[in-house]
Amino acid sequence: MDLVTVLILATGLSMDSFAVSISCGLAEQKVSFVHAVKIAFAFAFFQGVLPIAGWFMGTGIKSYVENIDHWIAFILLAYLGGKMIYEGITMPTDKKESDIYSFRHIMTLSIATSIDALVVGFSYALAETQKIFGGAVIIGGVTFFFSMLGIRIGKDVGGKFGSKVEMVGGLILIGIGFKILLEHLT
Repeated sequence: MDLVTVLILATGLSMDSFAVSISCGLAEQKVSFVHAVKIAFAFAFFQGVLPIAGWFMGTGIKSYVENIDHWIAFILLAYLGGKMIYEGITMPTDKKESDIYSFRHIMTLSIATSIDALVVGFSYALAETQKIFGGAVIIGGVTFFFSMLGIRIGKDVGGKFGSKVEMVGGLILIGIGFKILLEHLT
């Protein structure tokens, strides 16, 4: 694949991470630059590694993962989104402790938003493309950029609209889950 095609592909793959990053910024308006880098790096890492994993797995597993990847992403995102909405409704603003920094939370979001990247790796294997590593680096870099941008946007918007905005972040996660599910079911 040529560079322009890989950049377009990388941008498309990073949009789920971008939207989820906005919800992270909404959930925690005081997110530091270091924490934002950790979150964005996790998203970028999985977006970059899963195409390589998919490429190595080849077509043998593709038929199994293709049938359930959208359900896995939907369940993970719906669970996290529902949890955010519940916490936005039930927890008083001054007692709210965000868990967006927890290892489990970041890994769950990273994997949920990167499952499509695994399928991209399968398509690289089907096309017998040997340039998977360069493409993976570009995908990771683009995802890192959009994730940092999303966290910043969420942080700015969340600070202006108050603490109940965490519910909006939860709705975004659920919406992304439905989008992934509907794209694969239709």
